[in-house]
Amino acid sequence: MHSKLYIPARSAELPFTVDVTPESAGWAESSLRVLELDDSQSAELHTGDTEVMILPLAGGGTVECGGETFALSPRSSVFDGPADMVYLGIGQEYRLSGAGRFAICGARATRSFPNRRRAAADVPVELRGAGNCSRQVHNFGTATTFEADSLIACEVITPGGNWSSYPAHKHDENTEVETQLEEIYYFEIDDSPAGTPGFGYHRVYGTPERPIEVLEEVRTGDVVLVPHGYHGPSIAAPGHHMYYLNVMAGSGPTRAWLICDDPNHTWLRASWEHQDVDPRLPILKSGIREGA
Repeated sequence: MHSKLYIPARSAELPFTVDVTPESAGWAESSLRVLELDDSQSAELHTGDTEVMILPLAGGGTVECGGETFALSPRSSVFDGPADMVYLGIGQEYRLSGAGRFAICGARATRSFPNRRRAAADVPVELRGAGNCSRQVHNFGTATTFEADSLIACEVITPGGNWSSYPAHKHDENTEVETQLEEIYYFEIDDSPAGTPGFGYHRVYGTPERPIEVLEEVRTGDVVLVPHGYHGPSIAAPGHHMYYLNVMAGSGPTRAWLICDDPNHTWLRASWEHQDVDPRLPILKSGIREGA
């Protein structure tokens, strides 16, 4: 039996394949829509009270807003390196056109920031962890790399057989060491070399004061919501690279990603000092290592 925090692929009304709103999630801030278009299609949308970051998951297109046109250069898949991203502030109508699959990451906002494009080449790429906890992070919309009112977003690629979002950590309180953030995980899983579809697993669990219990098998297009509690690991099955898009926002006065590890697991970070980063990273262009 699935948790109510698991949203299976393609459960939204077309042309959206994912449509998570604060109302549908039962929280206040974070949202995610995934939209599929072909060459003959465009979508007329509006931001309303939400700031958005738009990026292609596969394919490419344009965003037209306020008399400006922003290009979203094509990428073949989420395993093809970072993507262009277009940021739009609150209270605007826009047109998204193109051929492909597009993510619209959102968060309710009160301040308006300038519309702008971040090129894929300018996205900081971080290799996090070591050994079988190595993963690749595309920090296109994180709090320390891109200015916005509330929204925080990034992409994570975990090589097949590795563990990600680990040690398990939480961010559900506003304290000096933690920020309250609602989080959305959107998954895509790479096919095996033989062309068979892949899968992975994702875990969320709570504290005695705020219990929560999620353990889901995830496949391409699936979503898991994290309203609170420790989350991790995200486990990529051997032979299948795992991608997830994280969308976060919260109620605190500071836009920051401050986390607390599960104290039972935080020792793991020290073990990375004696391990190398997985040599398969960075994964770019459908699993081909850059420069190889």
